[in-house]
Amino acid sequence: MAPRELELELPHVKLAALAWGERDRPPLLAVHGWLDNAASFATLAPLLAERFHVVAIDLPGHGRSGHRPPGSWYHYVDYLGDIHGAAAALGWKHFTLLGHSLGGATASIYAAVHPEQIERLLLVESLGPLTVAPENTLEQLRRGLSQRETYHAKSLRIFDTVESAVKVREQVNGLSRMAAQALVERGLIGVDGGWCWSSDPRLTLASPVRYTEDQVRALLAGIRAPTLMLLAEPATSYLPTDMMMARAACVAGITIRHLPGNHHLHLEDPRPVAAAMGEFCRR
Repeated sequence: MAPRELELELPHVKLAALAWGERDRPPLLAVHGWLDNAASFATLAPLLAERFHVVAIDLPGHGRSGHRPPGSWYHYVDYLGDIHGAAAALGWKHFTLLGHSLGGATASIYAAVHPEQIERLLLVESLGPLTVAPENTLEQLRRGLSQRETYHAKSLRIFDTVESAVKVREQVNGLSRMAAQALVERGLIGVDGGWCWSSDPRLTLASPVRYTEDQVRALLAGIRAPTLMLLAEPATSYLPTDMMMARAACVAGITIRHLPGNHHLHLEDPRPVAAAMGEFCRR
């Protein structure tokens, strides 16, 4: 099933998106991970489109969406406004929200902030954002501000072919060629001499401020939507099992499933993911 390209005009930025499925089906908004794009759902969305009208957005600074203006940065909390704006642009008052990694971190907090909007919450390799220990708060702030104060736009690496960029993404993220190609083809722009990443380099700067683990758990307690969390086996290093189970304990009635695969399990092997989501949504 080939997706449809969409453009969503938000007051502060233009978002690109991909859509699958009939428009009269229940709406589902999908949000990708850090330095990924809407093609992260290229293999899963056609399966979900048998039940939903799926729209996967490129977050600002990613894929084919606009970048934030000069002098501004990529605050985690601002992605909440991007999700809210995307839903408003689509005319959706109630919808299922799906997120992977950064997209899932944002989706889970959005579901807590706007419980009246979210009918179901589907999370892949995520539940809440990265945190900082209280004693490391000052160090995190210094590092984030220092990187901003010394930031200057650098010349982007130019690839002579798309294939060479695909090989880099395979190696860096441990992806299959198929998965890397899906993300790379949407994440490149043509320039003199070849291709370069379309993502905003400011995305790689450290966040000056992060929640503590206690703060994240307090936020997750506000989720009211039926929630499914899918985690990869073996566990991803920065999503340790003890931490994820402690967070899950804060979400009333959450369903947890473990599936074999890596951090991009929804892209690499979508059928078990779609089956788990389908079973959950039929309840």
